[in-house]
Amino acid sequence: MLGYYFKLALRSFKRNKMLTALMVLAVALGIGASMTTLTVFYILAADPLPHKSGKLFYPRFDAESKNGYVPGKEPQDQMTRFDAETLLREKRGDRQAFMTGGEVGIVPENPSVSPFMSFARFTTADFFPMFETPFLYGRAWNGTDDAARPRVAVLSKELNDKLFGGANSVGKTVNLQNVGFRIIGVLDDWQPAPKFYDVIGSERYGETEEIFIPFWTARELDFGVNGNMNCWGDTPNSDPEGSHALNAPCAWLQYWVELDSPEKVDAYRRYLANYSDQQRAAGRFERPTNVRLNNVMEWLEINKVVPSDVRLQTWLAFGFLMVCLLNTVGLLLAKFLRRSGEIGVRRALGASRRDIFMQCLVEAGTIGLAGGVLGLGLALLGLWAVRQQPAEYAELAHLDPTMLLTTFVLAITTSLLAGLLPAWRAMQVTPAIQLKSQ
Repeated sequence: MLGYYFKLALRSFKRNKMLTALMVLAVALGIGASMTTLTVFYILAADPLPHKSGKLFYPRFDAESKNGYVPGKEPQDQMTRFDAETLLREKRGDRQAFMTGGEVGIVPENPSVSPFMSFARFTTADFFPMFETPFLYGRAWNGTDDAARPRVAVLSKELNDKLFGGANSVGKTVNLQNVGFRIIGVLDDWQPAPKFYDVIGSERYGETEEIFIPFWTARELDFGVNGNMNCWGDTPNSDPEGSHALNAPCAWLQYWVELDSPEKVDAYRRYLANYSDQQRAAGRFERPTNVRLNNVMEWLEINKVVPSDVRLQTWLAFGFLMVCLLNTVGLLLAKFLRRSGEIGVRRALGASRRDIFMQCLVEAGTIGLAGGVLGLGLALLGLWAVRQQPAEYAELAHLDPTMLLTTFVLAITTSLLAGLLPAWRAMQVTPAIQLKSQ
């Protein structure tokens, strides 16, 4: 019967081309606008590490001075070097790593390629297994290597392509700031969105770093550091590292820990509280104990990784879709009630109210399908327009299979909802009155 109703719907479209076109256009405009904004929201709010994000945690505590203290305020977003190195040394998690961003100058061996600056990440060994970075060639360094301050590096696939034409470069040397580094690994394509391991700065959706270097090696060579820094006291004048020194009262490092069970999470939270108490007793911390331990998605929510304007645009687009559907309801009512005579004849010939209701719903669903096809084109056009914007996430605005399916599910579902009232009104048509009026 559904196939028969579908044929009746197509015949009805041919008889009322203008009215049908208006309904399809109304649905398409609403679907196009809502799917454009929903796709952007879906991309920005996506879990960057779905199978593991619940096991990765970002610990924080209040190491600042009492100056400016506000009870109940969130602790600072980053750690001092002293605290990060202490927590790493005590190894209370399954894995742990701290890190910061930086920039290094690269002098290629190929004289035809000019020297250039490249973004780097200075980190400790567990970064790679903890975040499951895929390797194309070689491996990462290990915890023993960390302490030895080796001059080794892991390259991104893009940098390896640029310097070595994509060949296996493990064992070769790359010149960083006029210092030779032995390449021990090359990452495969790895582009988490957002760059969850460092969302403190503004480049949350930018490209990942092109080169990875052991943290203590970078400090030994005084490589330049990028990123936010919060200082609340005087740095040691005698230390050449200044605000980056071990005992400097400055928070500038991101710290992550992997905990694979709720019991370990609870134990680690208690450990942070005890550590904070100990540091306050030693005179380093001045503020009351205030610790946080957030998993990946909680940390992204705290940092409002999805811009507020994207959320607002999504709500406005769905509001526009509702307006379009209300117009569709009115047009369907007009169309179905104009066919009261035809419906009365069908009822007199034995069609039940349920048959009339289903026929009208199939027609509404067919309009939704056509509106979904046209709306898909409008959504693709809208996403193309988003990609032309200067926003850092613009390049990510593409329709994936999930959003493609959602387009048609949303179009058909909303059109069926819009058809409920008109279909109900149509099935109430009384055959006797309609036959008398003919």
